[in-house]
Amino acid sequence: MKREYALDDIIAAISTPMGTGGIGIVRMSGHGCIALADELFIGKQPLMDKPGHTLSYGKITDGKGGEIIDEVLVSVMKAPHTYTKEDIVEINCHGGTLVTRRVLEALLKAGARLAEPGEFTKRSFLNGRIDLTQAEAVIDLIHSKTELSRQAAVNQLEGRLKQAVREMREEILDMIASIEAVIDYPDYDIEEETYATMEEKANALHSRMETLLAGADRGKILREGLQTVIVGKPNVGKSSLLNWLLEEDRAIVTDIPGTTRDTVEEYLNIDGFPIKIVDTAGIRQTGDLVEQMGVEKSKAYAQNADLVILMLDASRPLEQEDKEILSFVEQKKTLILLNKTDLNQKLSLAEVKEYTDSRILSLSVRENIGFDALIDALKAMFLDGRPATAEDALLGNTRHKDALFRAKEAMAHCLETIANRMPEDFISMDLQDANRALGEITGDTSDEEIIDRIFTKFCLGK
Repeated sequence: MKREYALDDIIAAISTPMGTGGIGIVRMSGHGCIALADELFIGKQPLMDKPGHTLSYGKITDGKGGEIIDEVLVSVMKAPHTYTKEDIVEINCHGGTLVTRRVLEALLKAGARLAEPGEFTKRSFLNGRIDLTQAEAVIDLIHSKTELSRQAAVNQLEGRLKQAVREMREEILDMIASIEAVIDYPDYDIEEETYATMEEKANALHSRMETLLAGADRGKILREGLQTVIVGKPNVGKSSLLNWLLEEDRAIVTDIPGTTRDTVEEYLNIDGFPIKIVDTAGIRQTGDLVEQMGVEKSKAYAQNADLVILMLDASRPLEQEDKEILSFVEQKKTLILLNKTDLNQKLSLAEVKEYTDSRILSLSVRENIGFDALIDALKAMFLDGRPATAEDALLGNTRHKDALFRAKEAMAHCLETIANRMPEDFISMDLQDANRALGEITGDTSDEEIIDRIFTKFCLGK
């Protein structure tokens, strides 16, 4: 059962990664945290007497008159001009697992409680400093893999998506207000929204929603990376391809079939376009239990991938195992690579085309032939031949996409209601459905369970 915590608790957590380093930061937030820090701090002047946004040198102890833990610099930031809109204290100590843990334990003993994952950012949201899209942008920024994904996260943190959503909600609320006025005060001289005017406004809103949704898939790829899985039977060159793309020997390569027993995952950056690429175990019938587990894992990765790169050996005829893999990935977006074209080609291209209409490229990993075409194909398949930009990721979150899709469906139903000249209160109900769905994006109409689930994805101390 989940434990309930009060918002006026003083929370504390280590905000820097655990391990050896020059600096470690232990953060506190909440009313009374400055006075609590004073109980452990030895310096020229009490922290309570310091103005906000100042840095004080001193020593931190494990309690009044207790053992000195470390020499520190303490940042004092006073509400409301802080990350959480509460008082915040950050203790900058020497990095290291033991030192930061001792400082945190001292704070907890003095009366603070350990923060939950993402609780500092959650308080920022609950206290009205940021909306839910900006809170999610924080985690996107931390996890960004390329410069473009970083820019996209910063755009969202600055409120670009929030502004777009709130503009649409304001227009919807204006339409609802006009309709409700007509319904509630039919005898008064109120300027009535005509069906034609309502239809024009609803159409404009529907179009804006469609435009945002059109870039959602590109945005998701920029944020999370294109989930790409390399599959094929053993010894066709999958690991060699991965090593070439990474420009390092990340995977073991031998002439012995079945060398790769487990998946190898890495991120690539192609023109700011992140690709999460997975090298999998060769798919074949085998009596080796460990290798069979690797084969099953390969199939599971392929099922969930955005793109499957299927490698075939051009120096061998198409075999039954190749045909089974072709059938297995038939419903996926697939790129076929014919490797080992530097050898005598025995694979029938016509036969391969009998099993797939996917794009087919020829290359030789060993001779470094065909890679420019491969990179161009990867970009073209998901970026429509145009460069990726940070604006593509304005709507790159699955939760945002789902809520906006429901808002668009509500607007489409509203247009049908208007076209059928149904009573105004039916139109108002459709508009309210759209407004509610849009509000879920920013957190204005989201329930507590969804909000809690979002913040559990954060790390401690953020």
